[in-house]
Amino acid sequence: MIASLGMYDFGAAVGANDRLWAAIRDRLHAAGHPAPQALTRGDGAYWPAWQDPGLVLSQTCGYPYRARLHGRVTLVATPDPALPGCPPGHYHSVIVARADDPRGLAELAQARMAFNEDMSQSGWAAPVVHLLNRGLAPRPTLRSGGHRRSAHAVAEGRADWAALDAVTWAMMQAQDPAAPALRVVEATAPTPPLLYIAAQGADRAAIQAALRAAVAELSPADRDTLCLHGLVEIPATAYLAVPTPPPPAQFGLEIDQIDVG
Repeated sequence: MIASLGMYDFGAAVGANDRLWAAIRDRLHAAGHPAPQALTRGDGAYWPAWQDPGLVLSQTCGYPYRARLHGRVTLVATPDPALPGCPPGHYHSVIVARADDPRGLAELAQARMAFNEDMSQSGWAAPVVHLLNRGLAPRPTLRSGGHRRSAHAVAEGRADWAALDAVTWAMMQAQDPAAPALRVVEATAPTPPLLYIAAQGADRAAIQAALRAAVAELSPADRDTLCLHGLVEIPATAYLAVPTPPPPAQFGLEIDQIDVG
């Protein structure tokens, strides 16, 4: 068995995720469903967990879901981050540049883009679709390995702009010293956000009931820390309908990578 909540799991969110998981786990145990004692963290919280036949609960990005996981996992529920300007159960990306950089999107598109990874909805797909719809093309030059690493690369001058998941951006503003050095240039169109999944064939009703009850009982502080304000039902078809742009390699540039070892 395995469970992970690694997509928003830094700073104050670590403790909040532990408390959320403990509440979910205890409800599953009370209903006669086995669940691991603790969350898996590190590299094992992502693809290894998502593809594990013993996955009890995790959270994945919409891009990996539509590209590789749909039909291989159970869609449990969608969180509602309650973001301004977004319908319930949706999020968007914020395109950020340095606070002292006055360039608009058209000029920034010709400059160095940092992105977290190739199969990221908020860090790659959403901003690239946003650009292409305006007749612009990105210049991906730095693969950072994470939204916060992208933000730091822009703040430190190693890249000129990046797109960040709006939930991550909200969390960063509360606790990351790089945030004041950045400004929001534009926001992308809303799409369904990260989704909760379990292994294929899992008892969706039981897992969703435990998750729903645990989310409803979050303390106000943990709710705000995690930007988790409830659950909504969004069908798989809505995730599959989100546009997928070309991968970074197709833009013909040499891409540097931050060493995260």
